[in-house]
Amino acid sequence: MWSTLVVDYFILSFLFCSSNLEPVYLFSHKGQSDYAPYFYDNGPSSTNGNMALFSISEDTPVGTQVYILSGRDPEGDPVRYGLTFEKGSKEYFRVDSKSGNVTLIQELDREKQGEISVLVSITDGRNKVVETVRVFVTDANDEPPEFQNLPFIIDIPEDTAPGSSIYRVQATDKDIGSGGSVSYYLQTSPFAKFTIDGHSGILRVKPGETLDYETTPTHFVTVVAKDGGGKYKGKHQVLTSTATITINLIDAQDMPPSFIGTPYFGYVYEVSVPGSEIFTVYAKDGDQGNPNPIHYSIMNGSDGVFDINGTSGCITLTTYPSLLKNELYEIKVKASELGPNDQLQDYDITMVTVRVVDLNNHPPTFYGENGPQSKFEVTMYEHPPAGEILRGFKITVNDSDQGANAKFKLRLVGPSRVLRVVPQTVLNEAQVTIIVEDTSGIDYEKGPTLSFKLLAVEIDTPERFSATADIVINLLDTNDNIPKFTSEYYIARVPENSPGGSSVVSVTANDPDSGPWGEVKYTIYGSGSDLFTIHPSSGLISTQPWTTLDAEVRSKYNFYVKAEDSEGKYSLAEAFVTVLDMNDHPPEFDEKLLEKTMIIGTPVRVEAMDEDAESPNNVIEYSIMTADPDNAFDINANTGEIKLKPYIKSMEIVQNITKQKDCKWSLVVQARDRGSPSFSTTAVVNIDITEATPLKGPMAAFLLKSRDNPMKALAMVTVIISILVGVTVLISTALYMRNSKSNRIMPTRRIIKRRPRDQPPWTFRMPTITFNDPAEKFLIDNPESGRQRTSSPRPKPPPPSAPSLPPPPPSNTRPSERPRAVPTISGALASKGSKKAKSSRRKEGNMSSALVSELKMKLEQKIIESNQGYC
Repeated sequence: MWSTLVVDYFILSFLFCSSNLEPVYLFSHKGQSDYAPYFYDNGPSSTNGNMALFSISEDTPVGTQVYILSGRDPEGDPVRYGLTFEKGSKEYFRVDSKSGNVTLIQELDREKQGEISVLVSITDGRNKVVETVRVFVTDANDEPPEFQNLPFIIDIPEDTAPGSSIYRVQATDKDIGSGGSVSYYLQTSPFAKFTIDGHSGILRVKPGETLDYETTPTHFVTVVAKDGGGKYKGKHQVLTSTATITINLIDAQDMPPSFIGTPYFGYVYEVSVPGSEIFTVYAKDGDQGNPNPIHYSIMNGSDGVFDINGTSGCITLTTYPSLLKNELYEIKVKASELGPNDQLQDYDITMVTVRVVDLNNHPPTFYGENGPQSKFEVTMYEHPPAGEILRGFKITVNDSDQGANAKFKLRLVGPSRVLRVVPQTVLNEAQVTIIVEDTSGIDYEKGPTLSFKLLAVEIDTPERFSATADIVINLLDTNDNIPKFTSEYYIARVPENSPGGSSVVSVTANDPDSGPWGEVKYTIYGSGSDLFTIHPSSGLISTQPWTTLDAEVRSKYNFYVKAEDSEGKYSLAEAFVTVLDMNDHPPEFDEKLLEKTMIIGTPVRVEAMDEDAESPNNVIEYSIMTADPDNAFDINANTGEIKLKPYIKSMEIVQNITKQKDCKWSLVVQARDRGSPSFSTTAVVNIDITEATPLKGPMAAFLLKSRDNPMKALAMVTVIISILVGVTVLISTALYMRNSKSNRIMPTRRIIKRRPRDQPPWTFRMPTITFNDPAEKFLIDNPESGRQRTSSPRPKPPPPSAPSLPPPPPSNTRPSERPRAVPTISGALASKGSKKAKSSRRKEGNMSSALVSELKMKLEQKIIESNQGYC
């Protein structure tokens, strides 16, 4: 037994030492055959087995089950699975030992690790098999293109030909396949002057476009790199990157050089030695973007005693001052532009005046046109352009010493950065130039006078002589401002009925300019401005002398105010005028005597109008001043509705209250507005009280509405009859004209439609209108309704009393006149049974005329009867 274990131990030791052998089979010998378990080999496209040649996409989500380890034991024993990684490597997977399910536990990145080495194992509890497999990570389109050699900065000449290649942009994509391919394009712009090749990334000047350094010295172009797209987490994805290309234009050589700070003055001192610096000229290339070097040379006038440095422009003395033959030398200096291959191109020429002077025993001195001067004064307009030379000053500064003793600096002391002086360093003598730097500092409104100190202080000398001059600038005003209102809007409220010429509002505009330019003239214009006037100088807006504002006519006015100076510069403001309503109209009824008919239970309404424009002046409250009988009516203070007291519910109660049963009830109603002071008016309201009647149909409704105006009913009946007669005449005329135009005699065709025997003949009966009693003028009787009323067990209510007319005004009625009767309508219309049409249309017209005559006769009779019913 022990010998067997020893043999097994040596076999196991041998297998562990042989690390290059795979798989490794571990087993123990127990005296009988015990085989090790093994993995299934299901091929590279399978997702179960031993993970040999297994591949997984790098965008697989963490937690996904990606594989199933699968194998068996020859003896059928249950197996368990294991999964480990080499020491120091990241663990990407975890396996369930029983099911063999392999789960992703770390995010994958193919660009960092495209292959993962995994040790998978299977054991039956006694024997264990370990295999090393390689899991391949496949690519997903998760990497955007990356530009190389950033930043992109290009310098090209401004005269680069259109279509020329100027740069190549390069971007790489770490993905493979279509996701790793890169194409290029530029973000579009309406001012684009460049184009790019989508495949090579070569940037070119767009054909037909030219570059201009003076207009745009630098261009910024945004280039986009786009990959070919690919799958990422199940979706197609295209990634892009952007970069900015800075294109600096190099100025082309098209401007000659020019000397700066001329005229030039140099000095030779008695203590100077050969090689001493006399003066340094300075020229600048006109092409500021890419200036060429300047070469200086002396053309003539030096007499061989002066030399110039071709690079620096420094003029030096070549001999001792004692050997100089002249006290003044005029040296002509040439500044040439060095082109390619040091070829001299454009040039400029200036004169340098060299004077031989003695030792430093004189301070700097300022000179004017008439000699030494310590104050310089000039008069000029405000706001000169920046960079302008103040031509009014003619200042020369001079130091009579020679050489370094006559070297001094110039500077201005005063408001900062308003003016500057040129030159700043002077040798012996110079023409002083004062240049405007800040035009806003030269403003007449800030002060009519500017004062500076001009200092000249020697340098490089122990004495440090200096000189001072006063610079005074007297400014002249210009019309550089426009009048400005103190407010954009002016709001005014004016009571109505204000007298003409009343002040409304005062507007103010300021113009900082002086003289006539600062004088403001006011005008108004716009809709409604004709009712107002404005003082041209003070800006006071008033109503026209001939006008009176009325809020009831117009309560809002809106117009413009214009403030203008003498040159026509102006600004506008808006004026809003509100006319305040005053309580100047009392309420008014349509008539002082109102006639109303009231059905018990239904209110009547009186209404007064107030012509005032606004609340509370036009808000009316109603009240009953007196009533006869007293305490019988209530009125709604807001609506003017008058109704009986709640206890008056029937005509019997009304008759009990009324002493004269056939007279109307009257009351005095007051309408008062809510203004201050308050106005009121009254009206006498006569109310005829009646009970509701069982009226039906449109004719009944019409008669109910016109019961107080019988003439209206008569007019309506007359119109209806006239229309019927007119239609009959038109039809007869048309038939006659048709028959007269026909040349043939057409047979007469009669169509007789028989009516069923059991159907009674149709009869049309119009309701009979009778006014035998004045109290029944609102009742409509017809045979059917009459039968229904006789058969009804309910007793017939007593008829209402006829209302009595109010006495006419004594001033308008003569004693001989009778009270005017209220007309009423009485008549009966009934249709007879249908008969054969034998009568002609002429007879029908006569029948209609007879019916109208009969109605008129009955109307006159009923008018007389009605007049007798009034008290």
